[in-house]
Amino acid sequence: MTEPPKRSDSITAPLRHSVFRRIWLASLLSNLGLLIQGVGAAWAMTQMTSSANKVALVQTALMLPIMLISMPAGAIADMHDRRVVALVSLLISLTGASALTALAWLNLVTPNALLLFCFIVGTGMALMGPAWQASVSEQVPPETLPAAVALNGISYNIARSFGPAIGGIIVATSGAVAAFAVNAVLYLPLLVVLFLWRRVHEPSRLPRERLNRAMVSGVRYITNSPSIKIVLTRTLVTGIIGGSVSALMPLIARDLLHGGAQTYGVMLGAFGMGAVIGALNIGTVRRQLSGEAAVRACAISLAGAICAVALSTSAILTAIALVLAGAVWMLAVALFNIGVQLSAPRWVAGRSLAAFQAAIAGGIAIGSWGWGHLTDLAGVEVALLVSAGLMALSPLLGIWLRMPPVGARHEPPAEALADPEVRLSLTGRSGPLVVEIEYRVAQDNARAFHNVMQEVQLSRQRNGAYGWSIARDIADPELWTERYHCPTWLDYLRQRNRPTQSERALHQRAIDFHLGPEPIRVRRMLERPFGSVRWKDDTPDRAANEVLPVVATAAGSST
Repeated sequence: MTEPPKRSDSITAPLRHSVFRRIWLASLLSNLGLLIQGVGAAWAMTQMTSSANKVALVQTALMLPIMLISMPAGAIADMHDRRVVALVSLLISLTGASALTALAWLNLVTPNALLLFCFIVGTGMALMGPAWQASVSEQVPPETLPAAVALNGISYNIARSFGPAIGGIIVATSGAVAAFAVNAVLYLPLLVVLFLWRRVHEPSRLPRERLNRAMVSGVRYITNSPSIKIVLTRTLVTGIIGGSVSALMPLIARDLLHGGAQTYGVMLGAFGMGAVIGALNIGTVRRQLSGEAAVRACAISLAGAICAVALSTSAILTAIALVLAGAVWMLAVALFNIGVQLSAPRWVAGRSLAAFQAAIAGGIAIGSWGWGHLTDLAGVEVALLVSAGLMALSPLLGIWLRMPPVGARHEPPAEALADPEVRLSLTGRSGPLVVEIEYRVAQDNARAFHNVMQEVQLSRQRNGAYGWSIARDIADPELWTERYHCPTWLDYLRQRNRPTQSERALHQRAIDFHLGPEPIRVRRMLERPFGSVRWKDDTPDRAANEVLPVVATAAGSST
């Protein structure tokens, strides 16, 4: 009787779905190429300059675009066909990798040129990330989504286990130009698979948001979602502190272990192998530990591993420490990723994942810059020991920013609401719209009602409302008025249909406080009605045909 849940919870369950399996295998090759290029770029930089800061900036160049363009990328992923967005993104990265290969072949690569083309490759991957991650939910059923998220992390880290070692061999035998060329070639399978994917695109019945408005909507959703804000903050801190290992890996191999490109590749492979081990155990960790306990354990373990790397002069001991570091790093990042992905509704999934990418990549990019500067001043060993000390202290953040339960809003979309009755000539850009909802609440229930309305406030605001308030009539204490704004008529229609089932249930809890035989009273008013009085021929028929078919509804059936 318990077998089906175990099968859906299995780490291999998503691979039973052909679309996911093909994309996953192709992405594995793409990740392998990216890691091979990373080895070539980092080692090429160590050959061109002795500056630790320049070496660390290779990782910054790859990660910084994710921080800079992740929110536009997330908005684009939510607004457009995610398959097309992923294809265009891959073409950008392919162009950058091909150009870098050509320059390296002609011996024209300089440190600044290397950083520039790493930035271009990173830009393509930054644009692809939200579209790719948000489309995972379209490739597998909901019950296997956590395993699919973990498998995507495993894909990268399988590549990380073997890619750096392969990259080290390629660089040692054929030079960095061969590593750059291999990366360009390995983008092709993923391009083909995505091109052949017949994704079912479900266009919205409402016009697409403009890019700037979509970005604002994403930021508004995140800032009004306490649980996602906590996860993103913890992700950023972990990225800044824990990114020291990846940023300084070439210097660990060169200065602490006195090795070459092959040693560097082996050390990266050890870290990646550990990450695969961590990803394979995500299900077990999620079942046995709460989110806060798991993140705390990962942070303390990572601190110990970084400290061991700093003090070790043995390649074997360093590799063992890096296996542990990779495992707990992957566990922490995957827990943050799953928390965001299972908490954001579909309409804002791309933007929420973009914010997660910005947090982790921005943390690594900022940390890499800082650890590079500290290394120039005090050396690799001191920089790693400082990182280990800060990581050991990071669980103290849980006192103020405790990890929330995961997946609170991972649920099917709520049923679409009928459009409200309209008898005024409106266009999609008419606005702002003011909504007032009157509740009659028994005085004994005043405090409980007010507490529920604080949750309603966050729900309204994260779905598109602004200027929210709740007021109580001083002459009639049972009468309460909720008031909020939406920028335009179309924004209001979107805001009505964005709430999840749990948010709809929350709104119904507020309505259940209402007394009397009459339903709650809802007023929808045009705040700047100038356009509605300019014409002599304003008629209900004209209003009905300008935006959407009008469907009359009872005033209190929805808000």
